[in-house]
Amino acid sequence: MKKLIVLSLMLGTMMFVVPSAEAKATSTSVVSSPQIIVQPGRNRGRWNRRTRTVTTTRIRWVGPYRYRETIRTTYFANGRTRTVIVNRVRLGGRRIYRNY
Repeated sequence: MKKLIVLSLMLGTMMFVVPSAEAKATSTSVVSSPQIIVQPGRNRGRWNRRTRTVTTTRIRWVGPYRYRETIRTTYFANGRTRTVIVNRVRLGGRRIYRNY
């Protein structure tokens, strides 16, 4: 039932959108002149290709003990990431396991 409703909505919207698209004639003088896009500012819109490093902390339970870990995550330009635990400090507190 949902597929039928979605299909009918899609077809209904195409009936309104498709006829409204009109081809407009362009003059030859406008086409022959080059289009120049000016973007003020330094390197606006460019992606920084260098690696990016982010340092975060998290609190984690490992067995009965609680640790605060400092993590360094490096994001490379090709999409890879490398995560390294820089520091691990044991915090006070033990988990108590009870058999009920």
